[in-house]
Amino acid sequence: MVLKTAWIGLGVMGFPMAGHLQRKIGVDMTVYNRTAAKAEAWIAKDKGTSAPTPAIAVKGADFVFACVGNDDDLREVTLGENGAFNSMKRGSIFVDHTTASADLARELHAEAKKRGLGFVDAPVSGGQAGAENGQLTVMCGGDEADYAKAEPLILNYAKMCKCLGAAGSGQLAKMCNQIAIAGLVQGLAESIQFGMKAGLDMEQVVEVISKGAAGSWQMENRHKTMIAGKFDFGFAADWMRKDLGICLDEARKNKSHLPVTALVDQFYSEVQKMGGNRWDTSSLIARLTR
Repeated sequence: MVLKTAWIGLGVMGFPMAGHLQRKIGVDMTVYNRTAAKAEAWIAKDKGTSAPTPAIAVKGADFVFACVGNDDDLREVTLGENGAFNSMKRGSIFVDHTTASADLARELHAEAKKRGLGFVDAPVSGGQAGAENGQLTVMCGGDEADYAKAEPLILNYAKMCKCLGAAGSGQLAKMCNQIAIAGLVQGLAESIQFGMKAGLDMEQVVEVISKGAAGSWQMENRHKTMIAGKFDFGFAADWMRKDLGICLDEARKNKSHLPVTALVDQFYSEVQKMGGNRWDTSSLIARLTR
């Protein structure tokens, strides 16, 4: 029996993630995207069918996956007039890959339970390349039984997937991820800018220092764009600011202190003012070299 699934949101992440799931295990997938042309493009590439609303897309589905923009988008596709929760069958599971607030994850988990549904918050890390190559890291929260059912499907586009606790835990872990990245990218930007000012060949420098204690995924994958001053690949500054805003809001609630994160958030606001809204996160160096 072919597993029936639905996918809501076919952006730069959702499009390839849904494709991996469709191709690798041959699910019966119905997709929904706010811009219908993207849904048609996905069907042309990966087969399946499309639906005009989330509520129609999820009818009869055993698993529903979502990857949309923010809290408002997620609330609309789940609880809105044409939202998925209105027509999902009892016992089905909603897997949310959106980077959203932990509060909303808990709210949706509670609402899902009232309706006899499962809900797993499952934000991802690895960027567009990770999605396209099926090498994402997925941080999950929710009931262990629901996660256990969803994990084999998620692993079709992930290299690492783990349930980290109750509902909201996945979103909290994603905040930890973004907090760590913010400081790393700023440090890398300063290092490269310093080395260039000192007259060093930074390609050669990075080749050496990336093999030592300074090495990181960011250094390996973003140093070239920083050196070249080209920021057209990867996670956009607008989205990073959205994520860091979520982190800072949560920090105010749990009384943690994020001075570096708050500073880097402001640096990204400067990048936006430079016209870099859609530049990738390595564009932090642009404000140092302007």
